[in-house]
Amino acid sequence: MTTAAATAPRAWYLNRWNQLILGLIAMMAISSPQYVWTLFTGPLNQKLGTTLAELQWTFSLLIILQTWLSPFQAYLVDRFGPRLLISIGALLSGGSWVLSAWVNNIWALYFTYGVLAGFGTGIIYVGIIGLMVRWFPDRRGLATGLAAAGYGFGAIFTSFPIDSMIKSSGYAHTLVVWGIIQGVIGIIAAQWLRTPPENYQVPSAAAATTAGTQTRRSYAPREMLQSPIFYLLFLMMSMMSTSGLMVVSNVGPFAKEFGVADKLVFGMAALPLSLTLSRFTNGLTRPFFGWVSDHIGREGTMALAFSLEAAAIVILCAFLGHPALFVVLTGLVFFGWGEIFSLFPSTLTDTFGPKYAATNYGFLYIAQGVGSILGGPAAAFLKQATGSWTLVFIIVAVLDVVTALLAITALRSMRRKQLAAG
Repeated sequence: MTTAAATAPRAWYLNRWNQLILGLIAMMAISSPQYVWTLFTGPLNQKLGTTLAELQWTFSLLIILQTWLSPFQAYLVDRFGPRLLISIGALLSGGSWVLSAWVNNIWALYFTYGVLAGFGTGIIYVGIIGLMVRWFPDRRGLATGLAAAGYGFGAIFTSFPIDSMIKSSGYAHTLVVWGIIQGVIGIIAAQWLRTPPENYQVPSAAAATTAGTQTRRSYAPREMLQSPIFYLLFLMMSMMSTSGLMVVSNVGPFAKEFGVADKLVFGMAALPLSLTLSRFTNGLTRPFFGWVSDHIGREGTMALAFSLEAAAIVILCAFLGHPALFVVLTGLVFFGWGEIFSLFPSTLTDTFGPKYAATNYGFLYIAQGVGSILGGPAAAFLKQATGSWTLVFIIVAVLDVVTALLAITALRSMRRKQLAAG
């Protein structure tokens, strides 16, 4: 008589591709606070009686809290697990919009839309990226790109409905409705998120392709913070964050100042069409350049993408007053920028290992907060001081070119030396 060994069925959510889908959904649920912020600036300015520079500190606080606390947020995810913490993050993010609907002064808005949404979205963002670099050691660029694409793609589905609802029902009603929708979706997706087991392995053939491009050991955060490579990556990500966030936070004022916001392009208003196309290109670029970097290397891909961003910024500056070109070029700007959210975490984990990937990336992600200050209120202040956006565009394009050069010179050389040393 023979007996067959019973094998316990594996839960569907423990498949790494299903984890990626759940992570992408959670990312989509938190994209609107950042990417449709520009639609609320006009109504909020009118309601609160602020200047654009004052109002943009709300956006900066959102990014600062999302990024500067990310090491702590990543620690919480590692300590208490993604299911609980990402549920809390979704509750904070959605709830912040509901509360923002009732504020009547700028300081209250700073707390609700800035602080609460920043902390909530930060938990989800760094938590999901930390999960993906561990689930996909063989396809880090692609997996982090797809997860981060959710953050860029999510607003595709909300830009037009939110813009329409603001015009028909007011910004306060819009914040309540969409805050509830986004919070509920994020909480549901979080219920099946899990970390991979300690001994999680990828197929040997896939693992072999990473030989020589990834470190053979994991560096604790304290060790990473002693490495000059980390500070070079931090500088590069800060400069690239500045360029993208300058456009994200000010595209609405650009369009209104140059008279293209309500001009029709293919039968649609240029501003919401630009936001929709930009969300698509901002999402598409992350898995695309992540996949490219898995095949041709991180540094070469950085140089290619960052140079594209510089060229797009210069051309956009020259054609801001043309509605159709405004729509196309803002989309191209985002295609040259959004890939930083796949290239930098995958490069960091390749360099310092997967064990502490979430917390390590939390430290690097602070660079996004630096970029929010320079790209948001500082850009608005510089425009106010000079009376033109031209100098802002020139500075940003120069930063892009410098970052591209650093990728194929200093970063490539330093990473090769560290990997060779083991």
